[in-house]
Amino acid sequence: MATMEDSMVRPTTIIYDYDYPDEGCNNTSVIEFGATFTTVFFSIVVILSLFGNILVIVILAKYENLKSLTNAFILNLAVSDLLFTAGLPFWAYYHMYGWTLGEPACKIVNFVFNIGFYSSGILLILMTAHRYIAVMKPLSDIVSTTGIYSVLASVIIWAASILIACPAVIFTKVQEQNHCVYVNSHWSLWGIYLQNFLFAVSSVVFIFCYSQIICRLLRPTAQRRRSKTLKLIFTLMVVFFVGWGPYNIVIFLQSFHYLQQQSVESDLLAEYCEAHKRLDYALYISRIFAFSHCCLNPVFYVFVGVKFKNHLKKMLKSWGSNKSNIRSRPNRLTITSLTSGEEFSM
Repeated sequence: MATMEDSMVRPTTIIYDYDYPDEGCNNTSVIEFGATFTTVFFSIVVILSLFGNILVIVILAKYENLKSLTNAFILNLAVSDLLFTAGLPFWAYYHMYGWTLGEPACKIVNFVFNIGFYSSGILLILMTAHRYIAVMKPLSDIVSTTGIYSVLASVIIWAASILIACPAVIFTKVQEQNHCVYVNSHWSLWGIYLQNFLFAVSSVVFIFCYSQIICRLLRPTAQRRRSKTLKLIFTLMVVFFVGWGPYNIVIFLQSFHYLQQQSVESDLLAEYCEAHKRLDYALYISRIFAFSHCCLNPVFYVFVGVKFKNHLKKMLKSWGSNKSNIRSRPNRLTITSLTSGEEFSM
């Protein structure tokens, strides 16, 4: 997106508007690929994310104590992923038709999308740290924190996310050819490096916390269910790094093109354009894996737990019993009074 230059703008804006020499490059195939590929996969991600995250919110509200810090984190993560998801249909439309919705919409959609993106990253870091403390120091007060502390943590997370996303409102605009972008390449670089920084911090926290948890679980005194926990941790690590690793590498490589503003000699133009084209294709593919994380979060952070599985089964059973009651309810005879027109059911 504009605040996340690689994700919010079409390839013509990300690369060509700032970086290609005056002769220009033929990027038609890249745009056509992006319009089709992005639209199809974003549609799938949106459907799965809406279903999974709304289901998490319903289960939390129906069965869980929302004052618990753990549940507060899960609830905020679901809301964060929904905000992130809300921007995806706009970017799918953008890839197909350009930004025709006006500058206010450009700023608002960028702002909401970025709040979801950065709050999700912050929450994953905090949830990993919280899980680390729960395993390494189970008697710590942080593990059982409830009430005002959960509310305070939520306020701080959202305030920080809103603050980080503010440049999306201030420094984005709709430029010629219907591009919703940062006002200049300097802010584009800011958006890229901020994402890289968040990924780097998340990686350090993930590697440190989960490696320590694994070492603890491998001790002979660990619980018998450690094999299942180890599989879950391994899955979380693989999904995180496979999803966000290639994406962050690609946008980091793209940042070099913003730094290189000089013109390209005609004999090197073909090679220059081909390098840009490969990077664009890599961006489209890696971004799908990264953005799919918003629909995978409910699976790995919620429904793998026994408690939430039981809540889900209970809710499905209640829905099933309600439907069966409706089907088994005897047909009622309705008599209409000839004089008053009122209906009486028997």
